[in-house]
Amino acid sequence: MAWLVLLLVVLMLGAAVLVLLLDNLVAAVAAASVVSLLLSVLFALLAAPDVALTEAAVGAGLSGAVLALGLRRLGLAGIKAEDDHA
Repeated sequence: MAWLVLLLVVLMLGAAVLVLLLDNLVAAVAAASVVSLLLSVLFALLAAPDVALTEAAVGAGLSGAVLALGLRRLGLAGIKAEDDHA
């Protein structure tokens, strides 16, 4: 059990460092969501399923969606809308 917890913590730290180092902002948002998902797995292993579900829903799902939509709204997502030339 201790090895699994240690592995999860190392993976979370790696993903957190990626958030800081990535130039692509969409990839940074995805890495932040990975941190939240791994944390929810850690909470589930520590016998806190209510906290794990909340972290998965809010931390990975809602926060990732809000950040991605914010990037799109600011024009920083790198996704270009196709114009209709009719």
